[in-house]
Amino acid sequence: MLRLSVLDQSPVRSGATPAEAVQETLDLAQACDRLGYHRYWLAEHHSTPGLAGSSPEVLIGQVAARTRRIRVGSGGVMLQHYSPLKVAENFRMLETLFPGRIDLGIGRAPGSDQLTARALQETGGAGIDRFPQQVADVVAFVRDAVPDDHPYRLVKAMPTGPTVPEVWLLGSSDASAMIAAELGTAFSFAHFINPEGGPEITRAYARYFRPSSMLAAPDASAAIFVVCAETEAEARRLARSRELFLLKLYTGRAGRYPSVEEAEAYPYTPRESLLLEALRQRSVVGEPQPVRQRLVAMAADYGVNELVIVSITHDPKARLRSYELLAQAFTV
Repeated sequence: MLRLSVLDQSPVRSGATPAEAVQETLDLAQACDRLGYHRYWLAEHHSTPGLAGSSPEVLIGQVAARTRRIRVGSGGVMLQHYSPLKVAENFRMLETLFPGRIDLGIGRAPGSDQLTARALQETGGAGIDRFPQQVADVVAFVRDAVPDDHPYRLVKAMPTGPTVPEVWLLGSSDASAMIAAELGTAFSFAHFINPEGGPEITRAYARYFRPSSMLAAPDASAAIFVVCAETEAEARRLARSRELFLLKLYTGRAGRYPSVEEAEAYPYTPRESLLLEALRQRSVVGEPQPVRQRLVAMAADYGVNELVIVSITHDPKARLRSYELLAQAFTV
């Protein structure tokens, strides 16, 4: 059976505040818990006016405390900015507070512009070339299994305990997929960021996967942008907010999530219209049953039994309704 999960970027709407965006994340998480979604991931972005989620570790604790059964995790921690030990300690603490419900999703990208990345690494970041070793160190600290020949073999990530978070590597290229396969972690492909080669990369992860103490067999998912509404026309209308948001983000004009009215009134140039068409190829937008059929087909292409749904609309009620309709479509 195909499982559905959620990735929440805590979008800040035009006319709203970051505090409202965070509250909308908490409200949506509680709703998705009731709707039966499998896991709820919080994204990490920095110095981005339209995305309020800068600290998934903090939000994870708040979401887990307000929900009952849904798994909660990071989608993901941008590891290049941080000490592997401190990341492991954060997630060991979360696992202690909410045993059996915590996911540690790790991202390779900076989640920011280069200036912000330097500010995050003022004491000297590890650099992207050390990312594979950082991942290995986090896994070792989280599992209290630091190798005997490691310089920090006597260090323990506290609090220790009988359960450990699930470890996922997230990516939109083959780099993280191959690290996940080598270390024996789970892997999630970010189709909503870059769909190119996604099925091939995800299947290669499964093919080269090495069993580990964490996983005996490969476990993969794909994260896909979805807008679901009662009619296709309404769904496409709602999706225009994200299209304009991404268009401005990619052309150096980042701002808050525009309303549908702002998107419809925007004077798109011919070049921008071409870019919009490319952006639409990443998305699944429409009525519940056609959306369900498309998602089932995409899961089959990827060879996965779980999809992580990213849904953003300017109206938080429409966003919630999109998740409701999708959940209903998969339970009929």
